[in-house]
Amino acid sequence: MKSHQPRKRFGQHFLKDASVLQEILRCLSPQKTDRVIEIGPGQGALTTYLIEYLDHLDAVELDRDLVIFLQQHFDPKKLTIHAADALNFSYASLSQSENDLRIVGNLPYNISTPLLFKLFSELHCIRDMHFMLQKEVVLRLTAPVGTTDYNRLSVMSQYFCENSYLFTVPPEAFDPPPKVESAVVRLTPQLQGALSEKQFDLFSRVVKEAFNYRRKKLGNCLQRFIKPDALNALDINPNARPQEISVSEFIRISEAISVE
Repeated sequence: MKSHQPRKRFGQHFLKDASVLQEILRCLSPQKTDRVIEIGPGQGALTTYLIEYLDHLDAVELDRDLVIFLQQHFDPKKLTIHAADALNFSYASLSQSENDLRIVGNLPYNISTPLLFKLFSELHCIRDMHFMLQKEVVLRLTAPVGTTDYNRLSVMSQYFCENSYLFTVPPEAFDPPPKVESAVVRLTPQLQGALSEKQFDLFSRVVKEAFNYRRKKLGNCLQRFIKPDALNALDINPNARPQEISVSEFIRISEAISVE
């Protein structure tokens, strides 16, 4: 489909490097009966590989021209195309049992963070996720506590998932090439100490507040929520910086605030 011009408003950068596509497939290791959803199949480069291994594939695509192209080039018995915005699509609607969905895609970088949070809200039906993202985002998703890249996205995503940096992808693997490097990440949902709805709301607000003032001491960042003495009582150093506070420590802070 050489006539299709990638659309900037959709953040389109089509993956074209066969070795990268094969490495994604190796990381995914799909089985015939897996329920896989591809987000943003584009011109079908990864789709072509996936349907060789799967009995059936679902794909979510917003660009109407690409929807028509995919419908013309793939067997509808093997590929179901959902013409929809990935940010509004109900992934749970395709689930047939708990944690059965495997989500994969070369995500548009301009919607990657809100899309991740959308998927976090449907984790009860997701087994794992493999995404191509801007390298900077993958570094944040996988950043250990205490490192420069560790930030609000690190804490929130690691609350929901175990995140693994798989490999780096150069700009020339795409058409058109983006201005930055990309990387592939695996996100596997994990069970955290279950926070109630009220506690999770507090957790989200506490993490946001802390990283709004990431260079300040935690006791100063969170003075609207909790006193330094109360942090000490939780065995959390009020003089630490937000990037030095682990996910489990943010959870403890939120639990403590919720019972005050």
